[in-house]
Amino acid sequence: MPAPRATNRPELSAFLRAMRSRVRPEDVDLPETSRRRTPGLRRQEVAQLAAVSIDWYIRLEQGRVGVPGAAVLDAVGRALKLSEAERHHLHLIARGEAPPARHVPAPVSRSLGTLLHSMPTTPAWILDFRFDVLAHNAAAVALFGPGFAVGINTAEPLFLDPGARDFQLDWTRIAREHVGNLRANLARHPDDPRLRAVVGELRRQSGDFAGWWDDQTVEKRTNGTKRVLHPAAGMMTLHYDVLAVQDGSDQRLSVVTPADTEAENALRSLIFPQNGLRAVN
Repeated sequence: MPAPRATNRPELSAFLRAMRSRVRPEDVDLPETSRRRTPGLRRQEVAQLAAVSIDWYIRLEQGRVGVPGAAVLDAVGRALKLSEAERHHLHLIARGEAPPARHVPAPVSRSLGTLLHSMPTTPAWILDFRFDVLAHNAAAVALFGPGFAVGINTAEPLFLDPGARDFQLDWTRIAREHVGNLRANLARHPDDPRLRAVVGELRRQSGDFAGWWDDQTVEKRTNGTKRVLHPAAGMMTLHYDVLAVQDGSDQRLSVVTPADTEAENALRSLIFPQNGLRAVN
């Protein structure tokens, strides 16, 4: 991987000056001591808030500090009250790379919940980065059964419920994807106690999980096709897609769609058993 590099020093200078000019002392709990010739914070005030030297900040604003570290850039960003989009831009123009993702805990938004329940024929659910289910629609329960509920962790039954191997006909591939995704998520959230507890419990109770975890499996698969054997509807070939929610919450919308007419009819028989609706070629 190439080393980070400052790619646009003139834009960095202009951006920092513009961000500094819009922040008032009272916005960051600094006293207004005298009339200012220009609006916004002084350079020494930004340096004070970011816990860096005034000389270093002046050189940063002038584009003369080489490649600043990600942590110190985030300190400057907090001092300047940057939004997440502005923080991302600062890292790009100062380091030539996107910043580390920052988790913003949040409940499932009302609009996302509405979207979830507006898909009555599509099993869909929302997960956090720990694979805990935050919300789901009725079609998901029809497919996975009444045990599929808010609060369960989808990785745990996959590895710990013997029936999962009978249901997931491509169990090995799907299970390895879960291990790899959990490892990637732990790299982003290394101090999250819930995620560490999930990983620890699975390593203790599942030899398959422990083996794949120890061989450093990393995976960020977000779509694919799998086969399931439903006790009532029989074998179905399904597509799955995992869509990221771009608000810093690190939530994912997972959806399952039929791969063929047979799977579509089988899904409809589960979701609308009283109607007997069938797909038409």
